[in-house]
Amino acid sequence: MIDYHALAPAAVLGLTVVAALVVDLVVRRKVWVAVVSLVGLFGAFVPLLTLAFCEPLLGCASTTRELFGGSYVVDGYALVLGAVFLATAFVAVLLSVDYIESDRYYEGEYFFLLLAAALGGVVMASARDFVTLIVALELVSGPGFLLAGWRKADERSNEAALKFFISGVLALALLVFGVSLVYGLTGTQLFAELAAVDPDVAELPLFSLGLLFVLVGFGFKVSAVPFHFWTPDTYQGAPTPVTAWLAVGSKTAGFVGLLSVVFLAFPQLRHVWGPMVWVVAAASMIVGNVVAIKQDHIVRLLGYSSIAHAGFILAPIAAMAGAPAEALPLAFYAAVAYLLVYAVMNLGAFGVAVAGIAKVGSGKLSSWRGLFRHSPSLAVMMAIFFFSLAGIPPLAGWFAKLAMFQAAVGADNPWGLSIAVVAVLNSVVAIYYYAKPVVAAFFEEAPAELQLAEAGAASSPAMRLALGLAVVGVLVLGVVPGVVAVLGRYTTSLLTLGG
Repeated sequence: MIDYHALAPAAVLGLTVVAALVVDLVVRRKVWVAVVSLVGLFGAFVPLLTLAFCEPLLGCASTTRELFGGSYVVDGYALVLGAVFLATAFVAVLLSVDYIESDRYYEGEYFFLLLAAALGGVVMASARDFVTLIVALELVSGPGFLLAGWRKADERSNEAALKFFISGVLALALLVFGVSLVYGLTGTQLFAELAAVDPDVAELPLFSLGLLFVLVGFGFKVSAVPFHFWTPDTYQGAPTPVTAWLAVGSKTAGFVGLLSVVFLAFPQLRHVWGPMVWVVAAASMIVGNVVAIKQDHIVRLLGYSSIAHAGFILAPIAAMAGAPAEALPLAFYAAVAYLLVYAVMNLGAFGVAVAGIAKVGSGKLSSWRGLFRHSPSLAVMMAIFFFSLAGIPPLAGWFAKLAMFQAAVGADNPWGLSIAVVAVLNSVVAIYYYAKPVVAAFFEEAPAELQLAEAGAASSPAMRLALGLAVVGVLVLGVVPGVVAVLGRYTTSLLTLGG
């Protein structure tokens, strides 16, 4: 029997995708497609809540539900990350409404594709075999290729889409090849069965090679070094609301897949994937932070920042190289907690970029000088989000860094201690480039030739709501970090780890 309650979040979102397409066909004012999108995203959130609180509300025996032979599972991990995808898409729609209306863009199709990508994320959080995982991952990535090139007459946007498409196809090819090797040696694609595979098979060099290709495929998806080359140009060339979705929604999808693979399918092979992840994590932090120092465009700066944060999220995973099985839940919790906080503060940072570019007409940091004098609220919000990204208390970023350091040091092995040292040094470097645009906005004079926009995306109700939600999220999660801690620990209930 099919558990329709467990499928309800994905089903509601799927119906919203269809509804957006139909509304686009029958209405002249495309803003109604955005309204339908927002209502549908909120509607999909309701069954997530009923599933999370099923026991007290409906008398359910368990919040964990398995469907389709274990290929699709609804548990704490799926519910929390599904909520992240819905919330990210909700804010991305708000950021997009006036931006898309401001020029000759195809509006209805835009929201249709954004909803389809969000649906892929929700399904991916519940995927427990490689087939479901890959289909969901490409449902996230496919619309992203088109959305990145939405500014049809802009060469940068076309270049962004092409680079994103080529890297995405390469990542998929490597991922599928790795999965084919693993499947050929084990005869299964279910994560639960792979975790219990014969140790003699798991130690075969060909099996490790398959795992390597899988990890490389996800390395592209999370834009970690050395697979990051597409990220800065794609982020700068794509419409900025799309960049916000790619930097949060698409990247989160990549991390969901990576976490599922290493913690659910191959926990016993941490001596294989741990050192690989360590190298990638350290390189991502170093390259992302060092190169970000030289950036003079707000979106490129945030692009390299996202590469650095990929390294921070990978750090607790890297620390598991020589750790016992008992340490895995803490690393899993730290990575999920960091993802939750990263989503909120990065959405806010890109929201400020959208509003600021609309206001001053440029993403160049030189144009943002003196921002506080003519747009004090925008300058204050930029300071909040950028200092949160830097990990400065009492903003939410400090707790993400704390959870990461606790997991790395708590592993109590050279891998964990060394990656913690790398993270500390890079956290100090990051403060410099996050402070640079804030100093320019508060303490420097505005350029004499600056022409300000009086209205539009910079001050629309949708933009104010999106930024307001992000500000509240950053402040609440920073002052009451127990919310993140509870959600993070709620996701670890799925771990049934071997040695």
